[in-house]
Amino acid sequence: MHSGTPLKPICDLSDPRYDICEISGDARAIGANCTVLYVPPADERGPDGAEWTIRDQSRKDLGYIDKVNVKTLSAAQSLVAPGCTSRHAVPAVVFAMNGLTSNPWHDFSDVLIPLFITTRAYDGEVQFLVTDFRPWFVDKYRLILTNLSRYDIIDFNKDTGVRCYPHIVVGLRSHSDLGIDPTRTPYNYTMLDFRMYIRDVFSLPPEGQGIPFKEANKKKKNGGTSTEEQKPRLMLINRAGIRKFVNLPEISAAVQAAGFEVLVVEPLRDMRLEEFSREVDSCDVLMGAHGAALTSFFFLRTNAVMLQVVPWGLEREAMSYFGVHAKDMMLQDMEYSITVEESTLYEKYGKDHLAVRDPEALRKQGWQLLRKYLWDEQDIRLNVTRFSPTLHQLLRTLGE
Repeated sequence: MHSGTPLKPICDLSDPRYDICEISGDARAIGANCTVLYVPPADERGPDGAEWTIRDQSRKDLGYIDKVNVKTLSAAQSLVAPGCTSRHAVPAVVFAMNGLTSNPWHDFSDVLIPLFITTRAYDGEVQFLVTDFRPWFVDKYRLILTNLSRYDIIDFNKDTGVRCYPHIVVGLRSHSDLGIDPTRTPYNYTMLDFRMYIRDVFSLPPEGQGIPFKEANKKKKNGGTSTEEQKPRLMLINRAGIRKFVNLPEISAAVQAAGFEVLVVEPLRDMRLEEFSREVDSCDVLMGAHGAALTSFFFLRTNAVMLQVVPWGLEREAMSYFGVHAKDMMLQDMEYSITVEESTLYEKYGKDHLAVRDPEALRKQGWQLLRKYLWDEQDIRLNVTRFSPTLHQLLRTLGE
């Protein structure tokens, strides 16, 4: 045994978004106390161990995500390390399912995309040890989770044994909000790759098929029997809570009058994604106010349109949270920014309130006020006359 050269740290806390620990060798996971141990080879053990505590998700700043202990054992500790109750031939990844999940945007941005980044290269040969296990999350996203891992998902907090693996990763890598940096992934994965992956997992039509409107017209030109004119189909997201359309029937009627078939949908947390994904795939346009339900754009076909109605003062968030990613995924991004008169803030507070008069000045006063007014207290009364040119532009875009 020698204790000269110190072992390379197994945890990296340098990224501003996440912490990550990676152990290769004798790695032991103990769910009862949320601990992962590294037992070094006998000839590498030193007199001192090392210990880290990290939040095992992609947002290290969320204080209510419980921490996992990660330890490199010293020579003395290695001799009394808890013995394995089960041995596994594949790697394991330890990550949390709580945090801001239950909001679809955070489900993808905080867990599913980071999980894809961290584990896709294993091609299913990896086991998930989940802290703060959420049964609803597993039920909702089962197709994705069981594709990324062919093994049982373990509720780590309730696990009573000592699981031994040849490799354990604690935490999830994350590059940006709802984004992927291909230069930082094992096989240069992109957001387009992720959308194609999601479509494949949900058994949606393969790449190469055009948007439904064009596919129907192609069949008609090639001698199809239908004489009924095919209209482009638009899914209109009806938000039930904040940032909702208060004149939804009027909007729906205007969209139909412009020449669209309209499908009004109110997404629910417990809806079956298998069925919903097929509904989205059948649409040429996904329209909704800026909000989590627009993450349904992962189910759209290439060149389909995401039409985002941007609430008053939220242009920056609309582009960074959805717009840039839609373009990265080869979707067409259209935005309709409402005027202040189309915001219920105008009715509620009057033209002289800071949120109405100068949302950029409000932004400088901090996130709490920004969220209170522009995110949580604002609904939308769409001016369908002003909106009409956007619908006509949308029709032209679909026909190109």
